[in-house]
This record gives sequence, structure tokens and C-alpha cells, in this order.
Amino acid sequence: MSSTTWARRRRDRIDDTAGRSLGADALRRLRRSPTAIVGAVIIALFVLVSLLAPVLAPHDPAQAFPQLLEDLRPGAIPGPQDGFPLGSDQNGRDEFSRMLLASRQTLLVGVLATLFGLAVGALIGGIAGALGGWADTVLMRVTDVLLSIPSLLLAISVAALAARPSQTTVIIAVALVNVPIFARLLRGSMLAQRESDHVLAATALGVRRRAVVLRHMLPNAIGPVIVQATLTLATSILDAAALSFLGLGDADPARAEWGLMLASAQPYLDIRPALAIYPAVAIIIVALGFTLLGESLREALDPKGRR
Repeated sequence: MSSTTWARRRRDRIDDTAGRSLGADALRRLRRSPTAIVGAVIIALFVLVSLLAPVLAPHDPAQAFPQLLEDLRPGAIPGPQDGFPLGSDQNGRDEFSRMLLASRQTLLVGVLATLFGLAVGALIGGIAGALGGWADTVLMRVTDVLLSIPSLLLAISVAALAARPSQTTVIIAVALVNVPIFARLLRGSMLAQRESDHVLAATALGVRRRAVVLRHMLPNAIGPVIVQATLTLATSILDAAALSFLGLGDADPARAEWGLMLASAQPYLDIRPALAIYPAVAIIIVALGFTLLGESLREALDPKGRR
């Protein structure tokens, strides 16, 4: 290759990336990533099904149907048949409708737990990173204590303290598990921003500390936290399903929830294992979707990976 051709190609690559922001470059790389596309498609389908579940469900998920009850007997649970594509559960209810409605509960718990954990963790991490000193020491020692406890064990302990298990206790338990993760991450990003040139310049110009934190440090430190929130959604869904499976979630058997459905199917594994396979596969696929998109987003936002 001649030096003129090489220089022309080099100039074209520079012109192609010139003036492009980090966000625009990350979006371009996400569109070219098969992993990100697969994750985004899974998440989009999951959210769409969750939002439209009451419309898509052909039957009432809490109602037992006579045509299913006729074939329901000890040692036999009806499988797929006309009008019931996934057959019956152990109580003569439509399994397909229950799977659809359960997706809404899973999305609600996962999103709310992640948002609550993000809000509290960002508040703690932001205060620690902005103030430093004794506030940083106290808040981070509390965070270290929470991080020293295995996440699932911590969630179980918090959920077990409730007088009556419910969906709210699951959300609170999973959110508390996420708090130290977000706090540590934002605090580290804030500390890195404190020594950056634009923060030092703003401080030298006499800008008030509150404005420096809110306008210069926080906006540039929040990126990794948003990426972590995408990954945390996957673990929140898994933790919520685990709590429901262990009987620490909503105990109402009429409510469709994947973790509870998985637990209810355990006594019938030798009769109809599909009752456990359906919710288990759904949990795995949804968690995989958030993990794929989160990892792709992390790689896309990594400055070392820019070309």
C-alpha cells in the first residue's frame, strides 16, 4: 500500500470520528454489536409483553377452568390443548395466561428495586464523594459492612424481618442489596472527577462548591452508575425470584409470579416438569437480556475501546 493511499484512509477515519461525542460514538458501537442487539431485542419483547399482558392473556390467570379440571387428577396434569397452549397448572388454571401476567410482576419488582437502590446508593455515594473527610469515612464503612454480607443472604435476612411477606418486602430487600454497589461506584467516580482539569479550573475561578459538584462532577461521574443499573436489573430479577421461591415474597397463590410458580411446581416435577421449566427459562432469558445489553453498554462507553 502506498503512503498516499494509507494517508488518505487515515484521514477518512479521522474525519469519520471527528466531532462525535462519547454518547454518539457509544450508540454507534451498540448498533454494530450483535450482543447488544440480542440483549435489546430480549428486553424490548419482555417489556412489551409485560405492558400488554392483560390484553394478551386469553384467560383469567386466577380462574380454574372445568375443561382442565376434568383431566386434572392425582398423577396427571393436563398438557397443551385447544385454547390452552401451555396446558394447565396444578390447580386447573391456564398456565399461558399466568406466565404472561407473571412477567408484569417480575418487571415491576426488578425495576422498582433497582430504582430505589440506585436512588439511595447515589445519594450516599454522592455525599461521600463530594464532601470527603469524616462523612466519606462513616458512609463507606457502613457500605463496607453491607458489602461483606453475601447479597442473597442479606436479601433473605431483610425479607425475613417482615411480619408478613409481600411484594413490597421483596422490593425493599433487593433494593437494600443494591445500595452499596451504587454507592461505592458513584463515590469512586466522584473522587476521580475531583482531580480533573475542569473541576480544578471551576474551583480556581471561584465557583461555589455546590455548583461544582452538581454541574461538573456529578454529570461526568453518573455514566458508569447508569451502566451498572442495567446489569443490576438482571441480578434484581434473579434475587426477587429467589426470595419468592423461598416463600419470602407474596404468599398469595393466586398471584402469578415466576419465582412463586417455580416453587409451586416442585412437588409435581415427576408428573409435569414443564410447570417448572416455563418460569425457569423465562427468568434465565430475561436476566440474560439485561446482562448482554449491560455488558455491551459498558464496553461501548469504555474510552480505551474507542477507535
